[in-house]
Amino acid sequence: MIQVENVTKRYGSFTAVNNISFEIDEGEVVGFLGPNGAGKSTTMNMITGFIEPSEGKIIVDGYDISKKPKKAKRQIGYMPEGVPLYSDLTVKEFVTYMAELKGCESKTKKEKVQKVLEETGLVDVQNKLTKNLSRGYKQRVSMAGALVGDPKVIILDEPTVGLDPKQVTEIRTLIKKLGKNHTVILSSHILSEVSQICDKVIIINKGKIIAIDTPENLENKVVDENSIYVTVEDSEEKMSNIKDKLSQVKEIKLIAKNEDKTKKYIIIGEKNVDLRKDIFETFAKEGITIFEMKKADATLEDAFMKIIEDTQEETNKLNNKEEITKKEENENEKANKKEEK
Repeated sequence: MIQVENVTKRYGSFTAVNNISFEIDEGEVVGFLGPNGAGKSTTMNMITGFIEPSEGKIIVDGYDISKKPKKAKRQIGYMPEGVPLYSDLTVKEFVTYMAELKGCESKTKKEKVQKVLEETGLVDVQNKLTKNLSRGYKQRVSMAGALVGDPKVIILDEPTVGLDPKQVTEIRTLIKKLGKNHTVILSSHILSEVSQICDKVIIINKGKIIAIDTPENLENKVVDENSIYVTVEDSEEKMSNIKDKLSQVKEIKLIAKNEDKTKKYIIIGEKNVDLRKDIFETFAKEGITIFEMKKADATLEDAFMKIIEDTQEETNKLNNKEEITKKEENENEKANKKEEK
């Protein structure tokens, strides 16, 4: 459905997006992630055709967005961050105006507007001015504007920012429904949201794609140790000797002292071993009361942070190598000059 091939975007000497490539299949819900300034918005704006790439090409439903912009853009519905609406229009007027901009036929326009108002739960407020709506309803209006005309691709930039928990849940449910009939690209800083909604995640940092995978696979890559968290009664003396009684445990570390006088430990065991039964039985024999025991699972946020950190480390290593090489070249050049003298 979407092909991004060797795309670069430069602003003068600054490279915002550096030779990126990825594909998004029809019907996928894809999370587009990256820290501030990573190139997310630039990439999304290039996919929508709002800005042109300096190099490379973007194909939407078979149409090159630079060569056939009208046909490509007709396949895209875009909900920008910040919810830009015309405040003096009613909800219905705004959605109708968006339908006209998208070239919806006059004979079907009214029907399409009504359909999208129903899909986004806006029928009860359709005659209200957009400036008088709550933040949650404004988000819905912006989404309705993206959906009208039934585009194949929906691009949502921070669709739940600034919403209360109830509104967030409603918008998430709506996005999940969209995924049944549309290809969805979702940009969000709320990584738990991406993990719940998206089939695939693309991570960009400093203008380069550094990971493409499912949320589950990215989370599993971070879990490189078999760890259990246990919260026990205040008994450091008993805990100091417990490791010797657990044959498959490599390390036990105290990580928190709680206000209720309990202590939280992380127990790290051999890989591919379920420690929980052994811990429960051994602690009971030693008279150590367990208040809580939980397997340490990685989140998408953990995976995101680790991938960003690993990329930064690699960049630093390359930079150091380049500095060392330059230094050696300078020293060799100086030595050659001395020999010539």
